[in-house]
Amino acid sequence: MNFKKANNITGWVVFTVALLVYFITMEETASYWDCGEFISVSYKLQVPHPPGAPLFLLMGRVFSFLAMGDVTKVAYWINFMSVLASAFTILFLFWSITLLGRKMIGATKDSEINDEKTWLLMGAGLVGSLAYTFSDSFWFSAVEAEVYAMSSFFTAFVVWGVLKWDVIEDESKANRWLLLVTYMMGLSIGVHMLNLVTVPALGLIYYFKKFKPTTWGIIAALLVSVAIVMFINDFIVPGLPTIAGNFEIFFVNTLGLFFGSGALVFTLLLTGLLAFGIYYTQKKNKPVWNTFLLGTAFIMIGYGSYATIIIRS
Repeated sequence: MNFKKANNITGWVVFTVALLVYFITMEETASYWDCGEFISVSYKLQVPHPPGAPLFLLMGRVFSFLAMGDVTKVAYWINFMSVLASAFTILFLFWSITLLGRKMIGATKDSEINDEKTWLLMGAGLVGSLAYTFSDSFWFSAVEAEVYAMSSFFTAFVVWGVLKWDVIEDESKANRWLLLVTYMMGLSIGVHMLNLVTVPALGLIYYFKKFKPTTWGIIAALLVSVAIVMFINDFIVPGLPTIAGNFEIFFVNTLGLFFGSGALVFTLLLTGLLAFGIYYTQKKNKPVWNTFLLGTAFIMIGYGSYATIIIRS
C-alpha cells in the first residue's frame, strides 16, 4: 500500500465526512449571539465589535455572493463558510496526526512505511480527526457564522505546515514552508488571535529539528517563542498602527501636509527598512535573521487585511 496515496485519499474522505455532517446540521439563519452581527456586517462590509475580524468579513462578503441577490439566503451561505473552514480544519488535523505518527515510529521517508505502518497511521489519523469532528465545542462553532471555525482552520494549517517543514531535508525548500506558515499566521490575525497560541509548540518543533535537545535548550526555545508571541501581539498588532497614527498626527497637524501623508511615509519607511534588512542578511549569509525578517514581512502582509477596518469606518 502506498502511504502517500493512502494518506491523501483518507484525508479527503475525512474531510468529506466532516463537510457532510456540518452541512446537514448547519444553522440556516442566525444563532442568538455574535453570529447575527457578523452576518450583517459581512454582507455590508461594515465594522463589528473590536478587534474587527476584517478577513472574516471579507470572506463572508465573498460567500454572501452565493445568495445570488436573495437576502434571505445571505446568512445561510455565510454559515456555510464556517462549515467549509471546519471541514478543512479536520483535513489538516488528520494530516498533522499522520505526520506526528511518522515521527513516533521513526519513518522519515515514505519508502520506510510498510503496509502495517500505513494502516497504523491511517487508524490514528481517523480516530483523532473524527473524534474532534464530533466534539461538542468544535461542532458547535462549525455550523454558524462565528470566527472560531475559520480561526481553527488557520491554526490547523500552521501546525500542519510546520510539521511538513520538519520532514523536508532540503533547507532551501523547507524554509518556503516556514514563510507560508508566517503568512497564514498574519492572515489569521484578521480573524482571531488564537493562532498565536501555537507559537510555543511550533518553536519546539523548530528547536528539536535544528538542535540537540537539552533542558536549558528547551527552556531557551520556549522563551524565544514567548518573545515572538509578544513581538506579534504587542508590537506588530497594536504597535505599528499606533506608530503610524503618531506619524499621521505629526505630518498633518504639525507640518500641515495632506491627510494620509504620515501613514504613507511610515509605510514607505517600514517597507524600506524591511527590504534592506532582508537584502543585507541574505548578502551576509545570515539565514536565521533572513528568515525572521521575511517571516515578519509575510506576517505584516497578512495583517494588512486590517486596512479594511480603516477604509470602511
